[in-house]
Amino acid sequence: MSAQPDRLPVLYLSHGAPPLADDATWTRELAAWSAGLPRPKAVLIVSAHWEEAPLTIGATETRPLVYDFWGFAQRYYSVRYPAPGAPELAARLRTLLPEMHEEPERGLDHGAYVPLVEMYPHADIPVLQLSMPTLDPARLLELGRRLAPLRAEGVLIIGSGFFTHNLHGLDMHRRADHEPPNWSAEFDDWGTRALENADVDALLDFQHKAPAADIAHPRTEHFAPLFVSLGASLNGPAPRSVIEGYWYGLAKRSWQFD
Repeated sequence: MSAQPDRLPVLYLSHGAPPLADDATWTRELAAWSAGLPRPKAVLIVSAHWEEAPLTIGATETRPLVYDFWGFAQRYYSVRYPAPGAPELAARLRTLLPEMHEEPERGLDHGAYVPLVEMYPHADIPVLQLSMPTLDPARLLELGRRLAPLRAEGVLIIGSGFFTHNLHGLDMHRRADHEPPNWSAEFDDWGTRALENADVDALLDFQHKAPAADIAHPRTEHFAPLFVSLGASLNGPAPRSVIEGYWYGLAKRSWQFD
């Protein structure tokens, strides 16, 4: 299913921890995905790792990355991603989101730069990060609706989270692609069917409708960006799953909304 020529698709991706760069399969999948997309004029990304109200954009010029993780090897803190700032996109957002605030010194966090390093390694596309002002699915869906006009203006909207996310369920002593626990597989299956069937009502109430929702997402910040992506693509064709499988038991499923 290819994107309509007059607008860019919307993505929801499972972004991975910093060691994503060591996973040859996953990095290849992300690179192949971006290679098949129209080249965006700019990227607007909503990451699970920036919750801030009121609604806020980060730096409109290049700033140092935010290494918002602890206990990793030093090389993960040496990654650079000097993507151009996006002041023109910021100006457009001020018209769409007049209540928006700005945090001019905040660089991209790992929910943004880790996948972008693999997808657009030359760091030559302007990137702007937008905070999640809430975890409420309905409010994030509405935020996505308000961002939808950007698709026709060359902006690639990305929600960056993780389709299942329970760090206490990680077993790093096994292979990264080991058989997933039941809670992760069941939630992944339910979410896939709900998205393919465009069951927006069920998705909005996932904490009550999905199996093992409280285990798959003890806190919902990694599922929440999906609703921004969903809102920006409502009334479009059914999304397609571009990346699937598991990383140490967590579902890395990622979606394209055309």
